[in-house]
Amino acid sequence: MDLLELTKSLMSIPSVSAEEEVVGFYLRDYLESLGWTVELQKVSENQNNVIAYLNDTPRVWLSTHMDTVPPFIEPTEDDEKIYGRGSCDAKGIIAAQIVAAEKLRQEGIEDIGLLYTVEEERASTGAKVANGHPIAAKCEYLINGEPTDNDLAIGSKGAFRAKIKTKGKAAHSAYPEQGDSAIEKLLDILEDIRHTKFPNDDFFGETTCNIATLGGGIALNVIPPNAEAGILIRLTTPDEPIHHALESLIRDRGELEVISYSLPVKMLAIDGFKQKVVRFTTDIPHLGNWGRPLLLGPGSILVAHTKDEFVLKKDLETAVGLYVDLVKRLLTTEELR
Repeated sequence: MDLLELTKSLMSIPSVSAEEEVVGFYLRDYLESLGWTVELQKVSENQNNVIAYLNDTPRVWLSTHMDTVPPFIEPTEDDEKIYGRGSCDAKGIIAAQIVAAEKLRQEGIEDIGLLYTVEEERASTGAKVANGHPIAAKCEYLINGEPTDNDLAIGSKGAFRAKIKTKGKAAHSAYPEQGDSAIEKLLDILEDIRHTKFPNDDFFGETTCNIATLGGGIALNVIPPNAEAGILIRLTTPDEPIHHALESLIRDRGELEVISYSLPVKMLAIDGFKQKVVRFTTDIPHLGNWGRPLLLGPGSILVAHTKDEFVLKKDLETAVGLYVDLVKRLLTTEELR
């Protein structure tokens, strides 16, 4: 199967986060047909990471995630692009990595492995489990794939996910003085968050906050006794200053529930590749046992997670060559070791 066929075949299998089992089976069967040794590492009852290798001590691993954000969008194409969910985030990347690995095999290079995880789009659940696999201790470099426009990302922001919850007292809305609005409390807190200047970093850039979800209340004629907001802060610093700032801001007006966090990461820079710092986070903070990290992939993060997600066919082809070159550099350049 060629690069574009493999991309479309993977995209045709729905794999929204927590529903990756079928695409994992597909990858297992396909890689085994090519002669790879494949393990399915159980993450939950219906979720498995895919770990594939040609020998039992690969020094360089290519990795990305199998899950996508909802909704599933069937692949379509024109002369230049493949459209649909996962085209750039990240099934096109999986295809490019597999094709690159096969090209390396044809040149006699088998010191490589493939790692494909579940649930990166939520909390990197699969990566956290993969980090405990014993084969990770033998890995020297991990080339992770995300849409970086085929640039080598030398840094990525972290992510701090949390809920802010408030409580009030229900009452008839005609007599608001008898109640206590949880929604109004929450709005006051969120207004303060909107005007808070979080600490920034010269390398990673600006810390940003997305107020992402809102909920609460019972009915239009009831003073709301509860409310909740979900926020995601793109970290450029350790999480402690952000956590402390939020606790100080909320005080006794509500409750802060931290869902998950991943720290910003600096990655290996290699001459000869266009470099940049990206604003998103990846599985890399949760794969610390897998050697020194690198980050590169075809496609633009600006179209990932949108209804118009696409990847340029020429960028997929370019990515194959870049992955091949990266692996060769990592295996042969002494000063990187």
